Amino acid sequence: MKQLFFFMLFGFFSQWALASLPIQYWQTSSGARVYFVENHDLPILDVSIEFAAGSSMDIPSQSGCANLVQHMLGLGAGGLSEDQVATALADVGAQTRSHFDRDRAGIALRTLSSDRERKQALDIFARIIQSPEFPQAILLREKARIISSIKESSTKPDYIAEHELMKMLYGNHPYGFNELGEIDTLNKLQREDLLTFYRSHYVAEGAVIAIIGDVTRLEAATIAEKLTENLPLTGKTKDVPPVAIPSAEIKRLPHPAAQSHIQLAYPGLRRSDPDYFPLLVGNHILGGGGFVSRLMEEVRQHRGLAYSVYSFFSPYKEQGPFQIGLQTKKEQSEEAFSLTQQVLRDFVLNGPTEKELVASKQNIIGSFPLRIDSNSKILSFLSVIGFYQLPLTYLTDYLEAVEAVTTEQIRQAFQRRIQPDGMVAVIVGSVE
Repeated sequence: MKQLFFFMLFGFFSQWALASLPIQYWQTSSGARVYFVENHDLPILDVSIEFAAGSSMDIPSQSGCANLVQHMLGLGAGGLSEDQVATALADVGAQTRSHFDRDRAGIALRTLSSDRERKQALDIFARIIQSPEFPQAILLREKARIISSIKESSTKPDYIAEHELMKMLYGNHPYGFNELGEIDTLNKLQREDLLTFYRSHYVAEGAVIAIIGDVTRLEAATIAEKLTENLPLTGKTKDVPPVAIPSAEIKRLPHPAAQSHIQLAYPGLRRSDPDYFPLLVGNHILGGGGFVSRLMEEVRQHRGLAYSVYSFFSPYKEQGPFQIGLQTKKEQSEEAFSLTQQVLRDFVLNGPTEKELVASKQNIIGSFPLRIDSNSKILSFLSVIGFYQLPLTYLTDYLEAVEAVTTEQIRQAFQRRIQPDGMVAVIVGSVE
């Protein structure tokens, strides 16, 4: 009865919260998709625009170009210098933030919704999106910064493990590219390369605009038109190819660090995968639920082999990685690695218990209201819904889908998607 009451209570609360978030959808005259939530509770407007311009759009000889383009959007645009852009935004208390991953590249704006502040902030935002200048001096400076960051990171065991793991997992697939790029390719990038990438991928067709805040539908439509009116209608965005299953492999790399960094991976799931929710809930039980997860219980609590151990799925257009990671003392790295593999094998073979499932659902559903308790968080959801063309009812469907998952669905989904003995793995700081 307590469990039933819990689900009824959170079901009611979540439905009440989501009822105030009706998502409106339309397309601009140039073909961009717009997702809008009207909310007049605060005098604030949040706007984002995203493009299919993530690192998977790079070519091997220009790895890092996509990230550099996105990074430099606001560093000189529309006749304004980097300092002038920053000053004009600060003058009205506006802020921008960026998003970049394998699939997507975008930028978001937060501003007051009052006329003067909103008008000035949106004018600067439109220049950033539609008229970036990629000044040569700034380009040289930012290339040097990124290269310096890569050089520094490349000495750290966690970076080494992640970098090697993605190469093993994806091979020549675009998802295997380092999002920051490689030092040799970054060194060769020229301003014209950035301009070519920008003109090819920052186009109205396929662009996703998310808007939430203190404006009307008519005002939101005007904003969306203004942000895309000077973008090219179409470009040269390519489809991401399917992901191949890699050959099972374990690499042991020496490193002077006191601890071994262990990572395992396997091609996971697409954002539109029919097994999305069984895998989401199942992973929460396996390694995504912190101290209540099975990996944490077995590897840390029972054996004391690691301070933390975790697992996660990263869904993309194609199969993003399913990863498990932990750190442990060098002398016990092989034992910790072997136990982690065994816990995964047992989970894939037998699935979770009913008790684990109930606790996981309570945790996911109970924390969900915190994921939509601000305009900026909702904006991120709108961007995901728009980019991956998920149903407008996705936020409501999310809770219902989690509640509907069964232990058998989880077991079958993991058996379909994850082959424990077929994973790639890296141990950085292995015992020599």
